[in-house]
Amino acid sequence: MLVMALIFFMMGYITWTNGPLIPYLKIVCNLETDVQAFFVTSAFYFSYFFMPLPSAAVLQKLGFKNGMIAGLVVVALGSLLFIPAADSRTYGLFLTALFMQGSGLALLQTAVNPYVSILGPIESAAQRISIVGLANKAAGIVAPVLVGGIILKGASDLEKKLLVITDAEEKNAILSEMASRVQTPYVALAVILMVVAVIIFFSHLPEIQAEADVDTSKEEKKSVFSFPNLVLGAIGIVCYVGAEVIAGDGIGQYGKNIGISLDEAKHFTSYTMGAMLLGYIIGVIAIPKFLKQEDALKYSAIIGIVFCLIVIFTSGYTSILFIALLGLANALMWPAIFPLAINGLGNFTKVGSALLIMGIGPGGGLLPLLYAMLGGEVNPQRGFWVVILCYVFILYYALVGHKKKSW
Repeated sequence: MLVMALIFFMMGYITWTNGPLIPYLKIVCNLETDVQAFFVTSAFYFSYFFMPLPSAAVLQKLGFKNGMIAGLVVVALGSLLFIPAADSRTYGLFLTALFMQGSGLALLQTAVNPYVSILGPIESAAQRISIVGLANKAAGIVAPVLVGGIILKGASDLEKKLLVITDAEEKNAILSEMASRVQTPYVALAVILMVVAVIIFFSHLPEIQAEADVDTSKEEKKSVFSFPNLVLGAIGIVCYVGAEVIAGDGIGQYGKNIGISLDEAKHFTSYTMGAMLLGYIIGVIAIPKFLKQEDALKYSAIIGIVFCLIVIFTSGYTSILFIALLGLANALMWPAIFPLAINGLGNFTKVGSALLIMGIGPGGGLLPLLYAMLGGEVNPQRGFWVVILCYVFILYYALVGHKKKSW
């Protein structure tokens, strides 16, 4: 569990650096719209759609431990790609680096989530995922402050300065200096990831087998799509990730859109992560002793719907507060959906896990774009109707969907 917590910390750190990258790349790469800027999340999360099934095949060959090491190495290589991307200020190269990072994380996610789920009784899996989730979201608090503080330092003043500069060479010099800021934190990240890979290589992680969970031949289940609780759970993951990314990565750009200085808004992602951290603490204490994981999911969805309505019908810092508090609503969704979805899969556990990880792709890649198209700079609050629809489906899964054992 300590090794798993270390991996979850690294995954959280990498994932939540995307928040500051959205306004940063909008400036550095001269992007005109929020939709273009939100391709940061699309490039990162689309890899989760394409890579999990190959990742499942890798895990079948290498096992959980070596699969985790391979994932860390791929993320490190993606981090190093930020060096030429910053030198050339090429948006496509930045997106390629993010896609590569996401590919490594897809392999890690496909390995570590079922691993933590089956380390003990499935009924308490949400508690174990909440424990490692504490490390994940602690990293989510640190990353935006640390990385945002480096790459977005004085960003508001720079934006104003760029508006009045007419000399192309001077403008390019300023943008090149700002672009180079991203190199040091990402090179440091690559080094740390390789150190973690070495630590895991020398650790004594047990290789856990999931195949004994159920006799699938007896149940006449011939593919992962024969399990409604899994398929509906994958859709639930799409909805959850969309809600989480919009609340976490989108809150800074939302603040900027309603007139808050970028020097202040760059810290907003950390507030959302702080609320998620509180939610995980509740999960560690309450599940399964006081609260079943399906009930935790139900209450989380209801809270999410209520908080979104408050965001839509208020304004200013009040709306910012409740976007941040969506972190509390989101915290227990992944810990609850994942074990409910893989429960009883037996021989299909690794492939089923891959299917769930694939849900991260459209969740993080498409739903934030839909949010930006519906809301954006013109009416940023309107985009939260997308999030409400996500929570409505998750509520259905908590009440009905996870119980379905056949179509």
